[in-house]
Amino acid sequence: MKELMTGNEAIARGAYEAGALFASAYPGTPSTEILENVVLYKDKIYCEWAPNEKVAMEAAVGAAVAGARSLCAMKHVGVNVAADPLFTFAYTGTNGGFVLVSADDPGMHSSQNEQDNRNYASFARVPMLEPSNSQEAKDFTKLAFALSEQFDTPVMLRVTTRICHSKSLVELEDRIDVAMKPYERNIPKYVATPANGKVMRRKLIDRIKAMEAYSNTAEINKAEYNGKAIGVISAGVAYQYAREVFGSEASYLKLGMTYPLPMEMIRDFASRVDKLYVIEEMDPYMENQIRMAGIDCVGKAVIPEMDELNTDVIRQAVFGITGETVSSETKAVGRPPTMCAGCPHRGFFQVLSKKKNVMISGDIGCYTLGSAPPLQAMDTCICMGASISAGHGAAKAFTNAGIDRKVVAVIGDSTFFHSGITGLMDIVYNKGNCVTAILDNRITGMTGHQENPGTGFTLMGDPTVEVDLVMLCRAIGIKQENIYTVNPIDLKETKAALNDALGKDEPTVIIAKWPCILKKFSEQDKKEFDLSPKVCEIDQTKCRKCKTCVRTGCPAIHSGDIIEIDATMCTGCAVCMQVCPFDAIERKVR
Repeated sequence: MKELMTGNEAIARGAYEAGALFASAYPGTPSTEILENVVLYKDKIYCEWAPNEKVAMEAAVGAAVAGARSLCAMKHVGVNVAADPLFTFAYTGTNGGFVLVSADDPGMHSSQNEQDNRNYASFARVPMLEPSNSQEAKDFTKLAFALSEQFDTPVMLRVTTRICHSKSLVELEDRIDVAMKPYERNIPKYVATPANGKVMRRKLIDRIKAMEAYSNTAEINKAEYNGKAIGVISAGVAYQYAREVFGSEASYLKLGMTYPLPMEMIRDFASRVDKLYVIEEMDPYMENQIRMAGIDCVGKAVIPEMDELNTDVIRQAVFGITGETVSSETKAVGRPPTMCAGCPHRGFFQVLSKKKNVMISGDIGCYTLGSAPPLQAMDTCICMGASISAGHGAAKAFTNAGIDRKVVAVIGDSTFFHSGITGLMDIVYNKGNCVTAILDNRITGMTGHQENPGTGFTLMGDPTVEVDLVMLCRAIGIKQENIYTVNPIDLKETKAALNDALGKDEPTVIIAKWPCILKKFSEQDKKEFDLSPKVCEIDQTKCRKCKTCVRTGCPAIHSGDIIEIDATMCTGCAVCMQVCPFDAIERKVR
C-alpha cells in the first residue's frame, strides 16, 4: 500500500513502523507536523509536547536509557537549546534506539537564521542521515533506530523545509513491535563525571571509526555512473535539484549518510570523473571535508552559500543559464505580514506603541509582528526567551548610566514556559525594574495551535494541570500588587495597567489574557471570555477619514476613497472603535 505523504508525515510513520515507544518535541516550523502525526499512533507510541527542546531531548534520552526506542524532533534553532544533553549523550551512548530530528530552514521562511545543522553532527560526533524524499524520510528513520542500537549512539536525522513539507509516494509497512531493552544500572556508562568522561571519549573516537567504515559500505550511499566528464556529489533535497540540472549524462554519488562521510567511496568516485561538483545547501560542509582529504572539487566557488537552492539557482550558477519567465504588465500588490483581524496582541501593541522613551524587548512568536508598521512596537528580537533576559540587561544598563528610560519585555505564553521563566527569576533576584508583559493567547499560536503547559491539555488530548501564570510569578518573587491581568483588547484597562507598571521601580508583570481568535475555543474559553460573534461597522456620516483606525494595522480595515471594515474578516474586537476620535465606529452582535 502506498500513500502520498509529506516528509514530516513519513518520519512519524517511520517511527511507528520502527517500533518506537516514546516521542517528544517542542513545536517549531518546519518540524511541527512530525509529532502532530506521531500522535495518530498514540495507541503504540507515547508522545508529548515538552516546554522546550532541551526538555524534549532529555525526556527522550531518559526513555532511551530506560530501554525504549525514542525520538525527539525540533527545528534547527531548537538544537541549539538541546545541544547540552546532545553532546553528553554522544559520549554515554544509549540503550534503546534514539533519533534526533533536526529540521533546518534554508531561506529562513519561518526562522531568525538559517544555520546548517549538519555541523552539529560532526561537532557532537553522532552519525547523521539525510533523506531526499518522503520515502527515504520514512526508511531513514527506521534505519536510524537500528544504527543507534548497533553503534550505541544517538543518531541525527537532518531534513530541510522542502523535505518536511513536500509530498511524494511512500510505501507503508507493518509495525515491528520492539520490546523495551532490559535496563541495567551502569554508573560508568551513564554518569558523566570527568573520570568517566575520559573513558567515554576514547570509546567515542573508536565508535566514529567504526561508523565511518560502515558509511563506506552503506547502501544509502549510492554511486550512479553515466558519463565521465562530470561527477556530482550531493545529499538531501539538493540531490533532487542537481539530478534535474545535470541530467542523465553526469555521474552521481548520492549520500544518505553524511556523517561520517564515506571518504573512501568519495575518493573512488572522484577518480572516475574529470570534473567533480559538490552541490549542497548553505555551508560547504561536505566540500571542506572533501578538500581536506586532498580531493579537488567545485562547490561554493559557484554555488551560493545562503538561501535555498533550486534548479534555477544551480543552473544559473554552474552553466550561466537563466530560466525563462512569464512577464506580466500588472504587479501584485505587496502584502506585508500582519497580525490577524481580531488578534488580541493588536490591542496591547496599540497601547504600547504610544509610549515614549521606552525600549521594547521582543521575542519569538506571532506577536513579533508587533515590530512591523504601522505599530512598530518592538525594538529587539533575538531568540526564544531572550526578551526578558535582554530586557533586564538593558534596564540595568540604562539605570547604571543614569539614563531615564524604562524597558518593557514582551513574550508569549508558550515562549515564557519555553525559556522566559528563568529570565524573570533573574529580574527578581537581581532587583531589576523591567516590565514583563506575558501575552497569553491560550495556545501556542505561531506554529499552528499546539497545546502547552498553560492550556490545560496534553498533545494526546488528555485534560491536565494548567499552569497558573499569576501563581507562578508570585512563586518566583513578583509581589501580588505588581501583577496585572488584563484583557488586551480593552485599551483603557491595558493602558492603566501599563502606566502603573511603568511607574514602579521594581519587577512588574502584565498578563494580557485573551484567546487567539483562530483557536478552537475550549469549553473553558467559552465560559471565561465573551466570544460571542460580533462585527464593527463605520458610520460614514461621522467618519472624517483621519485613518486612526487604519493605523491599528487591522487587515479588516480597507482604506480608499472611503474607510471600510470588511465584515467577512472583522471579529468585533473593537480596537478600531476605541481609537476612533469621532465615535464613527460601532460594534454589533452578528
